[in-house]
Amino acid sequence: MTDLLETARDVQSNAHVPYSEYPVGAALETADGEVFVGCNLENANYSNSLHAEEVAIAEAVKNGHREFTRVAVSSGQRDGVTPCGMCRQTLAEFCDDDLVVLCDRGDDEPPAEYTLGELLPDTITEEMLE
Repeated sequence: MTDLLETARDVQSNAHVPYSEYPVGAALETADGEVFVGCNLENANYSNSLHAEEVAIAEAVKNGHREFTRVAVSSGQRDGVTPCGMCRQTLAEFCDDDLVVLCDRGDDEPPAEYTLGELLPDTITEEMLE
C-alpha cells in the first residue's frame, strides 16, 4: 500500500460524520511532493457538507499549490470509493487529466487506480465558458 493511501486512511479519524457514519479521507500530493489532507465534514442541512477531496484541495490551494500528481481516497469501509462527481469537477479545476486517483479497496487488494480523465471525461473547463 502506498504512503499516500495510508495518509488518507489516517485522516478519516478526524471526519465529522454523525449522519452517514461514512468517514472518508483524502490525501493530495503536490508536484513538489508535499501532501495535503482532508476528511468529510457533514452538516445537518447536508448541502453544506464538505467532502474530503474538497477539503484537501482547498488546503493545498490556500497554501499556494497549483500542480498535483496524485490523490488517494479511502473510506472507513475500504470499498474502493471514488471521488463523487462534484469532487471530480473540483479536482479538474486544478489538476490535469493525468492526475492519478488511488481508491482504497482494503488491505487484501491493491488500490484501484484511475486517472482523473478516465473518471471525468470531457470535463467542463474555463475555455468552455469563454
